[in-house]
Amino acid sequence: MKGRFSGTVTFITGASSGIGAALAREIARQGGDLALAARREERLQTLSEEIRGMGRRALALTCDVTRDGDVEQAAAKVREAFGRIDYVIANAGFGVIGKFEKLSLEDYRRQFETNVFGVLRTVKAIQGDLIASSGCLAIIGSVNGYIAQPGLSAYAMSKFALRGLADSLRHELRPYGVGVVHIAPGFINTEIRKVDNQGVYRPEARDRVPPRLRMPAEKAARQIADAIFKRQNTRVITGLGKVSVFLQRHFPALISFVVSHIELQGKKR
Repeated sequence: MKGRFSGTVTFITGASSGIGAALAREIARQGGDLALAARREERLQTLSEEIRGMGRRALALTCDVTRDGDVEQAAAKVREAFGRIDYVIANAGFGVIGKFEKLSLEDYRRQFETNVFGVLRTVKAIQGDLIASSGCLAIIGSVNGYIAQPGLSAYAMSKFALRGLADSLRHELRPYGVGVVHIAPGFINTEIRKVDNQGVYRPEARDRVPPRLRMPAEKAARQIADAIFKRQNTRVITGLGKVSVFLQRHFPALISFVVSHIELQGKKR
């Protein structure tokens, strides 16, 4: 029996861990071949071997989305190896955390260089491939692209920007038969909260989000893959995320009160 992604090639940035790696495994389970791009080569090679063990083709590509030319070179290698690109998942990203008064302009630039310009570089590099295949672009945003919290101004700004980009590109690329899907995950059990403001993974860091609020990355990947296959405009991931976005849309004053209350309680502790 053919899987949903049989006969297709998916290019994923930020594929070495978290949502990116989980999505690679899920798409491989559904019959797709993968081009995996990230900075951590060893992890990419391990994941590629795992996917090949599932009977799918996999290409590991060392790539830094913040460097001009890296994504273009990676895309060229995908074309050479597979001859086409059907799905692109712009997933690479991290979070700069801290109160506005303590963050420098360089902190904001670093955040946007990965989360926003990294996505722009990816789209610029593969737009022609998606038009040729009538493919689909998925942009991984966040619930924080709808709700801004104290201490997350840099991250929230970047994710708000991605939501605007996805909405605009959807209109621009529709005449070419290209779908654009905006994914807004809530709390997922990944390494993102163990990455510092310089973009360096700190395995010893404590994840401050309670385990009961974190969705397993594998479960999130199944939902994201479904949204991409169906070319759904937007999919919010996690129950808490869906409730939060709904309340922000319809009862913004309530969300503002809750966020402020949480912050005040945090100060008391």
